Amino acid sequence: MSADGLVVGDPPLLARLTGALLVLAGLAGAAGLFPTYLVVGGTEVSQSAGALNLLAGLLVPLTTAVVGAGLLAGRVPRFGLAHAGIGGALALSLLLIELYRASTSTVRPGIEVIAGQRVLTSTVDVGPGWVLGVAALGLTVLAGVLAVAAWGRAVMEDAGTLDPARPALAGAAAVLGVGAVLCLVLPAADLPDRIVTDPTTRLQVVVEQEGPQGLLERPGLALLGGLLLAGTVVLCSVLAPSLRPRLAAVGGLLAIAAVVLAAGLAGLRDAAVSDELEWTLPGVGLLLAGVGYVLLTVLAWRLRRAPAR
Repeated sequence: MSADGLVVGDPPLLARLTGALLVLAGLAGAAGLFPTYLVVGGTEVSQSAGALNLLAGLLVPLTTAVVGAGLLAGRVPRFGLAHAGIGGALALSLLLIELYRASTSTVRPGIEVIAGQRVLTSTVDVGPGWVLGVAALGLTVLAGVLAVAAWGRAVMEDAGTLDPARPALAGAAAVLGVGAVLCLVLPAADLPDRIVTDPTTRLQVVVEQEGPQGLLERPGLALLGGLLLAGTVVLCSVLAPSLRPRLAAVGGLLAIAAVVLAAGLAGLRDAAVSDELEWTLPGVGLLLAGVGYVLLTVLAWRLRRAPAR
């Protein structure tokens, strides 16, 4: 028994199987960064060019693999199950967006920014990197389903040292969730407006350039995935701090933190890699929301207050 009264029973087989799926998902996601991701409009896109690309791309797979390894080994099962359940819900939304990007995005061609490259979705061919990424998301969704099934069978409880702080954590997480969704709706990196001078009148006119599409501007599966992602981020932000024991709340918040922080780093990467794009205010806000989730996760991990009597 630990200092905060943590009691852990033998993890059920489903929990270990969930951990194995998370490890496979993490390995597939990390491996998918290196081969060709997509060939869009004749432009070959890879996700491994540059340090920021690797940082943004490896954050979620490495977190998933490390948590999965602990769950597979039978350590603090509800920590891993909470991470798997919330991570699986978020992965389902991202899976729908990925399926749209590689299948029906050519129905209504538009400007997209993928791994820092500005491309036109006139034609799209999938590469092995995309296949591995989709496999990783699918395994994460399956792990989330198993985590929900195994939750009630996993014995893990503590003395309730986080209970007095749970309402404050839930409120802060809800605010971060709403802020993250508002930032996700708009592109994190966009084309700046051009100022054109009429040679005759010498008048300057602001001309808007067509930039990347926002989260809810795409049709079909992408729109469904975007709406589902927005709802899932807010709902899981409220749910995660209520999970028991304390380490389960930490696992749930960690899953959200990894996804939101990776999205914020991806926006920073797009602006840093491309000379045409500039970092937008929503992109800055998304990165700050990711950092905020990390701080909440650390806070939930460190807070050990005596429960009210």
